[in-house]
Amino acid sequence: MIRDVQTIIPGIATSDGAGVKLRRSLGGQQQVRLDPFLMLDEFSSNDPNDYVAGFPPHPHRGFETVTYMLEGHMLHEDHLGNRGHLKTGGVQWMTAGRGIIHSEMPQQVSGAMRGFQLWINLPAKEKMKPAGYQDIQVESIPKVPLNSGGSVKVIAGTYSDGDLQIQGPIQGITTAPLFLDVTLPANATFEQRIPKELNAFVYVYEGELELGAPTKAVPKQAAIVLGDGDLLRAKSGNQGAQFIVLAALPLHEPVVQYGPFVMNTRAEIEQAIDDYQNNRFVTS
Repeated sequence: MIRDVQTIIPGIATSDGAGVKLRRSLGGQQQVRLDPFLMLDEFSSNDPNDYVAGFPPHPHRGFETVTYMLEGHMLHEDHLGNRGHLKTGGVQWMTAGRGIIHSEMPQQVSGAMRGFQLWINLPAKEKMKPAGYQDIQVESIPKVPLNSGGSVKVIAGTYSDGDLQIQGPIQGITTAPLFLDVTLPANATFEQRIPKELNAFVYVYEGELELGAPTKAVPKQAAIVLGDGDLLRAKSGNQGAQFIVLAALPLHEPVVQYGPFVMNTRAEIEQAIDDYQNNRFVTS
């Protein structure tokens, strides 16, 4: 059963960090999420004034942050001593767990800075687990050629095409996320099995794309939430298309968010604030 378009969540222009300009689709408004996805930001600019101030040290608790760099160079540092260079094509996968304080600062003062940041919720039983960090260079991300002349980068989960099964570097997460970056030439078709129990969406960042059966044109720079089914079918337009595919198991748990803290109850949020203000993130 092919998944049709269910909802379109446009990206809203905003800023975060120390003034980095971006577009936020999921998470752009309160309660506009897709369980377990909390937020998706796209940042894209050739103007250093839009990104050079970066994201100075700030805390997180209760979820995972994923930064995928399409173009550019940022440096990650955190209070646990992790340090990683996020360069073109690379991924930073950080599990905030019970608490982490980190920064992401541009290592360039000119040129393009482009990519995505995604927040994925953690189940209640894992929200207070130790924080973790994975620095994934572009060489570790499989890039699968397609018969159409396009390609698929497999960041998390498994790309399947008949008997072909290609695993990305991110595996073993409770929500079983699938994260693909797909490039299609003009007028090409792409299919990917997505188990029916997973929530899924597509985000087009270049070109033209149609989804569903019959196919329907979808806009760029929007989270295209997919309905029931177990198969994604996409067709590019005359300009080709580049898009990311994201899917994961929903948690069906209450979400209480206060800025960079995402927990299940208000009391847990208050505890997170107290822990941060009293320096217990650093000592935990």
